[in-house]
Amino acid sequence: MFVPPPYREPDGSWPADLIRANPLALLVSNGAGPDSVPYATHLPVIPDPDAPADGPSELAGATLLGHMNRANPHWAALRPDATVLLTFTGPHAYVSPTVYGTTPAAPTWDFTSVHVHGTLEKIEEAEPGEETLHVVKSTVRAFEKDFGADWDMTGSISYFRQIMPAVGAFRFTVTGADGMFKLSQEQRPEIRDRVRRSFGESACTRHRETAELIGRLS
Repeated sequence: MFVPPPYREPDGSWPADLIRANPLALLVSNGAGPDSVPYATHLPVIPDPDAPADGPSELAGATLLGHMNRANPHWAALRPDATVLLTFTGPHAYVSPTVYGTTPAAPTWDFTSVHVHGTLEKIEEAEPGEETLHVVKSTVRAFEKDFGADWDMTGSISYFRQIMPAVGAFRFTVTGADGMFKLSQEQRPEIRDRVRRSFGESACTRHRETAELIGRLS
């Protein structure tokens, strides 16, 4: 991902925060043959909850967990020696020149995104079982904690076991990451503050989240 210098992450915590807050990733990899088109699949991804507490502070070297439908041709096309890409999209919003209060001006789009590349290890069992179930349960716990209502999955574990044969779980080891945080940094502080206030007054949650990130730049 091309990241102009003004839009690089302000510090190392921003990409990890974006991934945790926006865990629906796009997994992209090349097809199996020379004439194959790339595969792209949207799927949920979480940091490995079993990773050491004193693990890498940056994304590089981190382990992520995810899963997809085994019936998806993408699953069969994944190769253990291939580098694959996960992309995460955070808050974003259109910037109208009317906010700038200056002429000439040009519209733009403020956005946040993190691309991580690395190696993917399929969790292969004789029959998808405890390891795959562990990934699914860990995903449920993470999402219920951050986005749900602390749903108790105990009564559904037997159902989970029934659907495990259709679930392809994996571990993803991050070898590198790029973060793009385009938040009007190219504008003068007073104009950037107008953009922030405009987004903050919007009824759209996505706009207000973008405003919060602009505020963190100050």
